[in-house]
Amino acid sequence: MQLLVVDDTEDSRDLTEGALLSAGYDNILTAGSGREALKILDVGRNSDENPSVDVVLLDIVMPEMDGVEACARMRNDPRYADLPIIMVTALADMNSLSNAFIAGATDYVTKPINRIELVARVRAALRLKQELDRRRARERELLAFLSSWGDRRAGTWIDEATGLFVGEATEAYLKSICGSEKEQVISVLALMLDRFDSYQSAKGKTADRDALAQVAGAIRPLAMTVGTVAAAYRNGTIILVAPELGANSALELAETLRSSVQKLRLPNFESAASDNVTASVAAVTGRVKCTVDWLQLLSQAISGVRQAADAGGNRVVTLTAERASPSGTNRIAENLGPKTTDGATA
Repeated sequence: MQLLVVDDTEDSRDLTEGALLSAGYDNILTAGSGREALKILDVGRNSDENPSVDVVLLDIVMPEMDGVEACARMRNDPRYADLPIIMVTALADMNSLSNAFIAGATDYVTKPINRIELVARVRAALRLKQELDRRRARERELLAFLSSWGDRRAGTWIDEATGLFVGEATEAYLKSICGSEKEQVISVLALMLDRFDSYQSAKGKTADRDALAQVAGAIRPLAMTVGTVAAAYRNGTIILVAPELGANSALELAETLRSSVQKLRLPNFESAASDNVTASVAAVTGRVKCTVDWLQLLSQAISGVRQAADAGGNRVVTLTAERASPSGTNRIAENLGPKTTDGATA
């Protein structure tokens, strides 16, 4: 991570830089004026290159060009539209802070600099930027995937009952992101409504579609927050593909999905375990590179959620996929048994 400290006072720059260095941030640039900062960032140049600076610490009160104007100019450059800009201001100059936020500032710290506060604000800004970068990467992958689907009609991408992508889209998306030379961590989650066949038989097709639509409505915002692609198969199984989501985060997402379905409190008197519709979720995480890898992840997730449902439902099962021996073949790790979290079944 590269940080840029902008302050016209050398002592202030040194104090801020020292506080950041003590916290482990050793890639720090400094600028003595707003104009120098704009030059370092190359603001205004017509380029698609990714910004080299991850966070800017920008003093408000500076001669010639103050921090508010410098902030506004940074924001006018499309490359820095989401760059975290933390304003540095004295308590006596808080009135200028409102103008800084209007200009696009992200956060602020006050002088004299408090090391703990400074480091906390910088860490929060970096987490925000990493999340935004991750979402943009997923958006680019998704756009590339959709464009690779040729002249298929847009309506065939969407499952009519849920408003999610169709299951075929999940397979195509997985294939499109697993063709690189570099391995990457991917989690695949499968959600299945427990005893849904009985629910369909008792309630009919209309109620069946309504329940799936409500479940999809609860899942969609959760999927968006972590940059996943969600799709539904015709049998009601919902698949989520989450690139760069590790095992622990996948488990948290799986449990959130399970509890979100339970909170809908959709009546299901056909279930022996609960008066409401419940769901089981399986999450499989592994490093994938080729077609065999993603096929195994997908098939293992679907198999795992069926086992969870058959075991009583309303639970989460997680598994880990790993590379096998140096032969280059891949498998789901058999020595790692599933971790199961049972949901409340009142």
